[in-house]
Amino acid sequence: MTVDELKKETPKPARLGFVGWLRWGWRTLTSMKTALILLFLFALASIPGSLVPQRSVEPDKVALIYQNDPALAEWYDRLHLFDVFSAPWFAAIYLLLFTSLIGCVLPRTTTYLKELRRKPPTAPKNLSRLPYHAAVEGPLDADEAARRLRKLRFRVATGPGWVSAEKGYLRETGNLLFHIALLGLLVSVGIGSLYGYRGNVLVVEGDGFANTVAAYDRYMPGNRVSAESLEPFHFTLNDFQATYQVTGDKRGQELDYTAKLRVNDSYDYDLKVNEPLDVNGTLTYLIGHGYAPVFKVTDGKGQVAFNGPVPCLIEQKATLTSGCVVKVPDAQPQQLGFLLQFLPTSVQLHSGGYVSAFPGAAKPEAKILGAFSGDLGVRSGKPQSVYELAPPEVMKKLNPLVMGSKAPPPLAVGKSFDLPGGVGKIEFTDVKEWMTLQIAYDPGRMPALLSSALATVALVMSLMIRRRRVFVRIKDGIVDVGGLTRTEGSGAGFAEEFADIVKVLSAGEKDVR
Repeated sequence: MTVDELKKETPKPARLGFVGWLRWGWRTLTSMKTALILLFLFALASIPGSLVPQRSVEPDKVALIYQNDPALAEWYDRLHLFDVFSAPWFAAIYLLLFTSLIGCVLPRTTTYLKELRRKPPTAPKNLSRLPYHAAVEGPLDADEAARRLRKLRFRVATGPGWVSAEKGYLRETGNLLFHIALLGLLVSVGIGSLYGYRGNVLVVEGDGFANTVAAYDRYMPGNRVSAESLEPFHFTLNDFQATYQVTGDKRGQELDYTAKLRVNDSYDYDLKVNEPLDVNGTLTYLIGHGYAPVFKVTDGKGQVAFNGPVPCLIEQKATLTSGCVVKVPDAQPQQLGFLLQFLPTSVQLHSGGYVSAFPGAAKPEAKILGAFSGDLGVRSGKPQSVYELAPPEVMKKLNPLVMGSKAPPPLAVGKSFDLPGGVGKIEFTDVKEWMTLQIAYDPGRMPALLSSALATVALVMSLMIRRRRVFVRIKDGIVDVGGLTRTEGSGAGFAEEFADIVKVLSAGEKDVR
């Protein structure tokens, strides 16, 4: 036979084709191995959401990263690390896991229902070959053995001279319930994403908040949420109280903080970190706080161009040393801008500098880092951060009035500083505090809780319950009992149970449990 003839007779491998590849992809996606990998990836993908500040929870920390390291912040933003749980790559893992779980649960449920209707198999002829074997003394027939095994909650099948019993079907029930609970958890998250919303807002002492879209600093609605969907309520922040450790190694550590609210002009509520305000399912969480010193700026014409609290960005968490920006676009004849540092408990170092020694406002002072005049660019139409005086290209055009060695000592409450050239004056008048809130409505919250509880119960069932079989054969007055487990690694626990079963089968009528 020639080589050409051999090639002609050799069968070519069959091609899968488009439908074949689809079937292969579906079987791979819906396999248990793939589901476990996707579940691991889902947990792994959630880690950056805990390590990197999220815009929806800590917008002030995100702003601080942009301020301290703009290049790193830009990369974080490109990779959606500031919004992990709404990132496209996170949604892809979520949807693949959802599809994989459905593909796992449906065929397993069908198989399990068939298994429930199936009777235990016929008892083997030689029970001595089973992992567990014993001989029972005393008169015992198949019907009596079946009755005693039913009392032990075994499913029983009988035949001529033999009994087959099986127990532990709830183990597979636990497995299925666990997967169904995971599906319920994913569906609950999806419902919350579609019909729920979240928003962040910063509120200063003495100010209020109304639950409207315009009142939010950042608003993230679900696809099915409209402005009319928001629960109507409002409150006023009457007072903010924070307590700190004053002695010992943990001096300055936060002990507690409380926001005292007046809700809907009808009742008072103490808002704490783990005690959100609940208004018909809409939850208001307290997630952070800081200082908002009050400044009064008089321009060169003697008019008050600015007077109000300025929320400051925390620079040092241990002492709540904060950076403040004051923009005065209405000042005449030139706009004014100030870079300040707020020191809650100001102390002077031997070198002459000033720092904060404690996070509580024991000796509040405001240090002027820089004062500028000129066009701040706030009317250019381009968005600007409230924590940034001006973009770098605008800062180059400003006229520095006070910087470095020309800066005055820190201002105490009630003190002021006259700017050179008679262009204005800044006065530090009071100290207030701000709080950051997250207002959230999540209709999937309770289903997610129930799904989590079901998953826990189902996991316990699948781990604790063992699938096992017991067989009895009666021949020529000899009663043989055999047993085996259908769950790998559960033999040690079954040994004692098998011994108890043998005792029940060999006991007299009065001793049967």
